[in-house]
Amino acid sequence: MTSPDSPPPSPQQLPPPTSSARIRAVNLFIVGLLTFSLSWLIWDRTSISPSSPSADPSPSTKKTPIPPSFQTSVDKIDQAFEKSWRQAKIPPVETASPLTIARRLSLALTGTIPSLEEIRTLEQQPAADQVQIHLSKIFQDQRWSDYVAERFARSYVGTIEGPFLVYRRRRMVDWLSEQLFANRHYDQLVRQLITAKGIWTSKPEVNFVTVTIDPNNDEKGPSEAKLAARVSRAFLGIRIDCMECHNDKFGDRWKQKDFHQLAAFFGEAEMSLTGVRDNHDNTYQYRFRGKKEAQPVDAIAPFSPDLMPASGSPRHRLAQWVTHKKNRPFARSTVNRIWAILFNKPLVEPIDNIPLDGPWPEAMEILTDELISHDFDLQQLIRVITASKAFQLDSRSSDPNHPISKKHEEHWAAFPLTRMRPEQVARSVIQAASLTTIDAHSHVIQRLMRFTQQSDFVKRYGDPGEDEFAELGGTIPQRLLLMNGELVRKRTGENPFLNASTRIGILTADNQKAVEISYLSIFTRLPEENEKSYFTELLATLKNKNRSQAMEDLFWVLINSTEFSWNH
Repeated sequence: MTSPDSPPPSPQQLPPPTSSARIRAVNLFIVGLLTFSLSWLIWDRTSISPSSPSADPSPSTKKTPIPPSFQTSVDKIDQAFEKSWRQAKIPPVETASPLTIARRLSLALTGTIPSLEEIRTLEQQPAADQVQIHLSKIFQDQRWSDYVAERFARSYVGTIEGPFLVYRRRRMVDWLSEQLFANRHYDQLVRQLITAKGIWTSKPEVNFVTVTIDPNNDEKGPSEAKLAARVSRAFLGIRIDCMECHNDKFGDRWKQKDFHQLAAFFGEAEMSLTGVRDNHDNTYQYRFRGKKEAQPVDAIAPFSPDLMPASGSPRHRLAQWVTHKKNRPFARSTVNRIWAILFNKPLVEPIDNIPLDGPWPEAMEILTDELISHDFDLQQLIRVITASKAFQLDSRSSDPNHPISKKHEEHWAAFPLTRMRPEQVARSVIQAASLTTIDAHSHVIQRLMRFTQQSDFVKRYGDPGEDEFAELGGTIPQRLLLMNGELVRKRTGENPFLNASTRIGILTADNQKAVEISYLSIFTRLPEENEKSYFTELLATLKNKNRSQAMEDLFWVLINSTEFSWNH
C-alpha cells in the first residue's frame, strides 16, 4: 500500500486492465455509439420530409427587429450601385433565390453550406424574411464566431504557430470568437489587442504582441516593426510597412520615418516575469538609411495627428488614435474586410492597400458612415451589406443575349463567382453527408471526425495562408483529391450511420424525393426538371443494393461538379 506522499506509479508499474474492465469500456462505447446513431436517424427522418409552415416559429427563427435607419442605409447603398450601373450602361442581373443567398451567408460566416435541417427550417419562413431570419440564426450559432475569428486572426497574427514558449494562437482565436459571439464592438476589440498586457495564456489578446517575438532572440522582446506592419495593414488598410527600409520611390506620400514613427509607439513594450508590460525607460531606436548610428525615434501618427490623444502611454494613445471615429481609414478597412468575407472579394483591392486620399467607391463611404454611426457594430454592418441588391443579385444571367461580362463583376452588377476556400470545401463535403446540422450541439464523435477530416483535407488541398483573397486557379491535384481522396470516398460510401447517401436510400422510397433531397443537401437548391427526370428514371430501374450504390454515385457526382466547389 502506498502512502499519500509516495510518487504515483509509472505507466510500466500500472497493472494491466482486467477483462471485466475491458468489457465495461467496450459496453460504454457501444452504448454511446448506438445512442448517437439512433438519435441521428430519428432527426434524419424529420429532416428528410418538408416541414409545414409554422404559425409560431421558434425563438431562433423569429424575425429580428430592425432599426428604422437600417432600410435607409440599404436604400442609399442600392442607389449608389444603381447610379454606377447606369453610368457604365450595365443592366444588373436578376435577384438570386432565397436558398442561394442563404448558401452564400452560410459559406461566408460559418465556412460551410447549409444543412438539410437548416433548409427545412428556412422553408417554413415567409420568403421576404428568409435572409434576415437565416442571418439571425447564424448569429446565434457558435460556428459563425469561430469561423470569422479564424479569418480575422490571419490578418492579425498570420497562420504560423509562432514562438511556442510565448505564443498560443489557438487561445487568441478562441478569445476572438468569444468577443464576436458577444457582439463586442470592433473598436473596443482592436483597442484591447493594441494595448494588451500580461501572460499570453491567461490574457489571450496578448498573443497579438508576443507573436512578433523572435524565438532565437526572445530577450529582445516584441518586434516594434512587425507590430507597426500589422496595425497598418490589418486595422488601417495601408501598406506603410513597405517604407521600413527606404523612402517610397514611386511617388507615394509615405517616407521611411513615417513607418518607424508608427513603430515607436510599441517601443516601451517588453517581456517580463509577468508577461508583456510597458517600461517607460525603453525607447525605440533605428538606424535610418544613410546614417551611421541608430537614433531615438519619436512616436508620431503617420497621418491625422490632430486625432492623437495628448496624454497616456504610447500604446494607449495609438489605440485611441487608430479607432477614433474621425479616423476613417480604420472604418474603411473594417468595411472592406467584412465585404471581402461576405463576397470572397474585397470592395477595394488589394484588401490592405486602400488609398488614403481616395477615390473610394460611393458604397464604401456609405458603409463607413453606417459603421461609425452604430459604434462599430459588426453584426449591424453585416445585416446592411447582405440586405443590399449587390449581395442578393444572381451570379448568372437568365438572358442568353446578355451574358455576364467582366464589367458586371467590376461594377458589382452580378454576384462574383469565386472558388470556395479549402476549409469551405472540406466542411461542405462533411455537412452534405449529414442531413442534420453539425454544430456545437452535435455529438462529440461527429465534431471530432469533422475536425480531423477537415485538417487532413486542407493540408492536402493547400491553404492560401494570409493572402486569402488573392485569385488562385484550381490545380489538378485539387481535382484529383476531390475525385479520389479519402474524405469524399468515406463521406459518399455505404455507411448507414454516418452518410446521407445511404440514409436517403434507406429512408426514402420515393425516387423523385431522393433526388430532390440530394440536390438540397449538396447544392442548396432543387434540381431542374431535366436533372430530376434523368436521375429519377435511373433510380427507378434499380433495386436494393444497386439502388444504394446509385445513391452513393449520385452524391459523388454532385460533389465533384463545378457548381459545388464555387461560391455563387
